[in-house]
This record gives sequence, C-alpha cells and structure tokens, in this order.
Amino acid sequence: MNDEPLDMPRMSAVGPRHATRLLSGLRAAALDGRAPRFTHRKVIDESWHRVLRHGVDPDRGTHSGLLGLDEVEHRRRSTPLATVLPTLREGLMAAADEAWHIMVITDAEGRLLWRDGNMTVQKKADQLGFCVGASWAEEVAGTNAIGTSLVSRGPLQVHSAEHFVRAFHALSCAAAPVRDPRDGRLLGVANVTGPAAAIHPATLALVTAVARVAEGEIRERHREAVDRLRSVAAPVLARVGGRALAVDRNGWTAGVTGMLPPDRVSLPKSLRAGQVWIPSLGMCSAEPLPDGWLLRVDGEGPGGEGRGTQPGRVVLDLRRAGQPSLSVTGAAGSWSQELTPRHAELLYVLARHREGRTASQLAADLFGDPARTVTVRAELSRVRRTLGGLLDHRPYRFADGMRVELLTPADASDLLPHSTAPALLAARSAPG
Repeated sequence: MNDEPLDMPRMSAVGPRHATRLLSGLRAAALDGRAPRFTHRKVIDESWHRVLRHGVDPDRGTHSGLLGLDEVEHRRRSTPLATVLPTLREGLMAAADEAWHIMVITDAEGRLLWRDGNMTVQKKADQLGFCVGASWAEEVAGTNAIGTSLVSRGPLQVHSAEHFVRAFHALSCAAAPVRDPRDGRLLGVANVTGPAAAIHPATLALVTAVARVAEGEIRERHREAVDRLRSVAAPVLARVGGRALAVDRNGWTAGVTGMLPPDRVSLPKSLRAGQVWIPSLGMCSAEPLPDGWLLRVDGEGPGGEGRGTQPGRVVLDLRRAGQPSLSVTGAAGSWSQELTPRHAELLYVLARHREGRTASQLAADLFGDPARTVTVRAELSRVRRTLGGLLDHRPYRFADGMRVELLTPADASDLLPHSTAPALLAARSAPG
C-alpha cells in the first residue's frame, strides 16, 4: 500500500482518466473493507467515514425531496448572498461557460438556490438531482464539494470517484464557503461543477477568490448601510434622555447616547416594537428606525437584574454541524442566536464544566497550549459582550443558577466535525 494521498496535483499529473481509475479502485476497496493501494486525502477520508455512518446509498444517494418554489424564493430573499449574486455569477460564469461547467450557489444547509451555466451540463445535472431546491448536504448526497466544504468550513475540490455516490463519478466539483464578514456566520457555498474529464486544479483557486470578493462586497455594503442609519439616528439620539442606542437589523451599532458604544448587540430573531430583553443590556424599549432599531435601555443592568427577569434556561444546540445555536428562555421571554465555530467550542467546554474553567484550562481545551490565555480572554470578552449576564468569570462559567441544556448529535463523531480543538477531538473519539 502507498500511504501517499491521491491529492489534486497528483491526479492532475497522471491525467483525468488514470486518476479516475485509481479513485474507482480506492472506492471499491473502501466499500469492500480491503486495504487500498492509495489513500484518500484526509478531508475526503473523514467525509467518507461520516457518510458511511449516515447510511447514504453508495449508488444513488439519499433523496430528501426538492424545496417548493415558494420556499426557494423565501430563502433567496432572506440571504445576504442575494445582494452579491451578480458578483458571484460574473466571477464564476466566465470559467463555467468556457469549460462546459455550471455555477451553483447554495445556502448554509446545502440547498441549491441558484444555478447557471452550460445548458447541456444543466440538463445532465437535472438527471442527477443537481437542481434548484435540492439538498447536497453530506447526509443526503454523500461526499461532495458542497456538502463536505460546509462541514470542513474550507474550500474543497472533489473529483470523480472521490464522490461517495457512484452516480456522481462523472463530475468534478470545486466549492468555497461564503461567510458573513460581520459575524463569521456561514451563508452558503459558491460552486463550479463540470465533467470529470475537464478537471483543472486552478478551478478551486478561482472559486475561492470569487467567494472572498463577495464577502468583501457584503462588508462594504454593510458599512454603507450603517453610515446611512447613523445619519438618520443622530438627531433622534440627540433628543433621547438616558441610555439609548441605534442598531441595524443585525444589531450592529450606528450610534449611542449616555453609554459606551458596543460593537454589536444580539437581537431576538423576531424583534418587535415594545419591551424586549437584550442579554448585554437588560430590558429595553424597542422603536423602529429605517433599516434598524432605537433601543432605550431601562434602569436595570444586563441580564434583567432587578425585575426577576434573569433567564432561567439556556439550550446549546450542536446537533447540526453547520448551525450551532444558543437559545435562552426566562421570565423576560426567549431569545436565540447562531454561534460562530469558535464560540460554539467555548460554550461547549463551559457547558461540560459547570464548575468553570480558568483561562489556562480553556487555552488547553481549545488550542492544546495552556499559555494561549491572551487569545482565550479576547474570545471570551467577545462572547460576554454578546451574552451579558449569562456568563461569569473567575473562573469562566455559566452564571450560577442557570439551567444549561446541551444538545449534541446522536453520533459523537458528528460533534462540531470541523473543530480541531483538543476538547472536541476527545469528545468525538470517546467510546459510547
């Protein structure tokens, strides 16, 4: 057996046809339990193990059905990717048309929202279920550039029989995640797909570059929107007595009065005018502004101290690899927030250690280096600005009296699979 992985440069060197034969032999050996002559790349090997646990059909995949047109349109309108679709299309289509490829944009669940490109290839893609509204998450379509990049959180090219499902062996796909630069949230994936015989290593570099350009455009659009809100909010804040701030619909601060300006506050998903509990501020009165909100801060501090509104239950939901979230329920109502990968790791460790962890212990948990306390304290400072009274320090922990519920995948191997933190690696490999 040759332990050297069959990576993209090596496949390019031997040529598409020979690479396809080598990959087909490797796949057959893996499914039969035999020792293969070559090894998969690590990211492909890890994906195959996950897919086998999911029970995906190796010949046809697992069909989850198409989204209806109304749901597709709703998702298109709701995602920031819609604002940069022209940039994505222009960047990806130049290569797609010339090389008999198609471009695809998905959401964070791997659902295809937009598709364009060579019509012949699109017709073939329809036969494979690679059409608008379809899911190409790993648990549905097996190892593929879209679904696997959503799990690994990095750009990825998947060629021919690297796809777990035999029906997709005629394809070569390159995908890159697109993140919201405002908070690191995963928005979806940019993808270029075409015939396996047309494989080119530079395709992945192109797709990655286009995804980064789109992220930069989202950042610039956000800056312009906050500037517009700031100009509208300035005269309003000048007339407000006490503490108040103007934020955009995502909680980014455009102006304040009577208090230090936070970079961002976490807002309920369905914010309405009236009384609302904000974790980092306490009880507030919310009033609508153009493309934002005016939040008048009531007398009590963060967490709602003074009115018995300290939330009583926290749910950390890590069941879906790409969508970790935190939900809070208490006398002041409920609130939820999607988490960045790093914050999900931090809160997982704190949920496992209710007695608390020192900065040194957390540095070892997350980085395998107890000396990296500066990095840990910086991350925790960001988390505490968002969560307010939910977290205490010395040691770092969830607030006393808080009921914390941790929801994890049925299979421990699927717990934050992108994470390389020692605490998560240990949890995923723990028996039973």
